[in-house]
Amino acid sequence: MKRRIFLTAAAAWAAAGAGPVLAQPWPGGPLVEVWKDPNCGCCKDWMRHLEANGFAVKAHDQGNAAMRRRLGLPEHLGSCHTALVSGYLIEGHVPAREVRRLLRERPDALGLTVPGMPIGSPGMDGPEYAGRKDRYDVLLVDKKGKPRVYQTYP
Repeated sequence: MKRRIFLTAAAAWAAAGAGPVLAQPWPGGPLVEVWKDPNCGCCKDWMRHLEANGFAVKAHDQGNAAMRRRLGLPEHLGSCHTALVSGYLIEGHVPAREVRRLLRERPDALGLTVPGMPIGSPGMDGPEYAGRKDRYDVLLVDKKGKPRVYQTYP
């Protein structure tokens, strides 16, 4: 059911001229489409992290909460930006390493999330944090919205 909702939302966004919602591969790597607040610096840092790791990134400076709802991610698993890559949701400061793993393993899932904004995660690791790193989990979210630990970062 959620897949049908996702495909309907994708068609509506594309028809509205918002550009393709389903990620298409680019010469530089898989396209990651990101919905974020236009003033969020950590989102921009996360996108640079993805680009540095071989992903192509396309940003939309609005609509992350709406896209998160459309894709069926429970609110308590949210963060400051929502992305799509090859049909998977990526929420928050997920490391590129785990995005690559997701695309390699292709689990039957909604996608990955790093809820909140843990310091030390990609995009939350700038000099203003003075090297501080909080422990955090990357969660794999099934199509019913149930998360399980996919990878832990100490």
